[in-house]
Amino acid sequence: MKWILILIVCLWLPNILWGQDLFSERIRKIACNKTSVFVKQGIFYNQGDKKPYKLNALRHSYTKSNGYERIVFDFDSSDLPRIYGHIKSQENKLFIDMFNTELKAGIKSFGTSKYVKDVKVFPVSSDMLTMEFGLKQNVEFDIFCLKSPGRLVIDIK
Repeated sequence: MKWILILIVCLWLPNILWGQDLFSERIRKIACNKTSVFVKQGIFYNQGDKKPYKLNALRHSYTKSNGYERIVFDFDSSDLPRIYGHIKSQENKLFIDMFNTELKAGIKSFGTSKYVKDVKVFPVSSDMLTMEFGLKQNVEFDIFCLKSPGRLVIDIK
């Protein structure tokens, strides 16, 4: 009986560990300067503080001479909250979770974009904000932050 239990655990455990396939994903800390290193997939994060944050604005622009579209998240403080993100290139989606963050009332619509098809915002709880960016095509991202004021910047090409 003991051997059967051990066998079941040994066969069942790998399925749990590889369920999200995080072993094949590269995990990057968000740099606080432009790196010009564009990636197609992976996980990114910022540790941030536990204090409350407010997302004041979500802006985007496209410059043909630079060859990329820039999305900027403006926060109400000099630094960034705790952030986890996942680039899922197979589904043409970008997921971003912002902890201890609430959405400022009156943020305008995202508008038209060269690369972004739609933006879905899910205020999961009073202190957690989840965003899903649907993309028009398979793209690459350069993700970095700027401080004073705190901004998360995503360049897409």
